[in-house]
Amino acid sequence: MEIAENAALVVVDVQQGFEEEAHWGPRNNPEADRNIAALIDAWQAGGRPVVFVRHDSPKPDSPLREGWAGNAFKEYVEERRGRGTGPELFLTKSVNSAFYGTPDLDAWLRAAEVRQIVVAGIQTNMCAETTARMGGNLGYEVFFALDATYTFDTVGPWGWKLSAEELSRATAVTLHGGGFAKVVRSEELVAAVK
Repeated sequence: MEIAENAALVVVDVQQGFEEEAHWGPRNNPEADRNIAALIDAWQAGGRPVVFVRHDSPKPDSPLREGWAGNAFKEYVEERRGRGTGPELFLTKSVNSAFYGTPDLDAWLRAAEVRQIVVAGIQTNMCAETTARMGGNLGYEVFFALDATYTFDTVGPWGWKLSAEELSRATAVTLHGGGFAKVVRSEELVAAVK
């Protein structure tokens, strides 16, 4: 795997509100936070660009709403912001895709001539997947660090329920099989940028 010197790491919605299990329910991948931190460290150590995305939910009962403690980044992410030697972008959004945030992610990446992005964060099958899909549609080479994401059990139409693990696998198959992104492990990415 070849990772460009200017490949951007897009860290999606790693916020304290996702710790509220009473709201979200059971999650998968307890190692996700460790893997996200390792990716940020590797990207910052190499002077590569890092994008920190925060979801400002417009829903009044959301743990991610503005003005609520859960809106803040998890502590390990906040501690790393501004620590790298490479370019850094902080953007906010109120929808699933980081490409519909402020400031404009696509414009920022294109101005820096970035052609590769790595997506990590929360939730696997929601904002992380949507950002990866849109990145693929916009022509970026997208790497999706599956083990640096997590999600929650979810109920859909007709009472259908999928576990967080089933949803993560479905995301991996859809992104990889559909050609939106290359689904990889975080350790592969860390090794590729050393």
